[in-house]
Amino acid sequence: MISDDKDCIVVEQVKEGLKVYDNEIGVLTNNPQFSYHLTNINNYINLSPKNRENTFSDKINLANYGQGMGAIGLPGDNSPASRFIKAAFNKLNSICNDDEESSVTQFFHILDSVAMIKGSVITKENNYDITTYSSCMNTTKGIYYYKTYNNNQITAIKLNNINMNYDKLSIYELIEKQQIKHINYL
Repeated sequence: MISDDKDCIVVEQVKEGLKVYDNEIGVLTNNPQFSYHLTNINNYINLSPKNRENTFSDKINLANYGQGMGAIGLPGDNSPASRFIKAAFNKLNSICNDDEESSVTQFFHILDSVAMIKGSVITKENNYDITTYSSCMNTTKGIYYYKTYNNNQITAIKLNNINMNYDKLSIYELIEKQQIKHINYL
């Protein structure tokens, strides 16, 4: 997936050759091919962030018994196809303020909704499949944001502050230890 603040495309090497897609949805998972996701999302046309009205029958009185009933049927499993649908639903229905901090925070909330939790998926090699890290970037300001599986604090690196004439690679170690702000410790 390649994107900027206006457009998003998916470039995918498949058996038939190189495919390029416009990605109006703005999300991507690793499998299956992107064309599948574009078709599969149509199966969820009935989902809504609003509670639903009774369309089952006018012969019985059905009512919502809680908030979020419009999203019944939203996938919650860890398969790539389900994670694509959930990420798309959350992204396309999310609302946040226009400031940088709100946008970055909202971005990580959306990714957290589809993150792989240790122990929830075990590979055929008996390894745990997890979301090792999540990241995003403000390309205008040159700020790279990330958080890791073991540290939920969002860390930012301002890439424009790096000396580009330096003859050595700039390396920033991942902050893996959980950062907890203790309020009432003595």
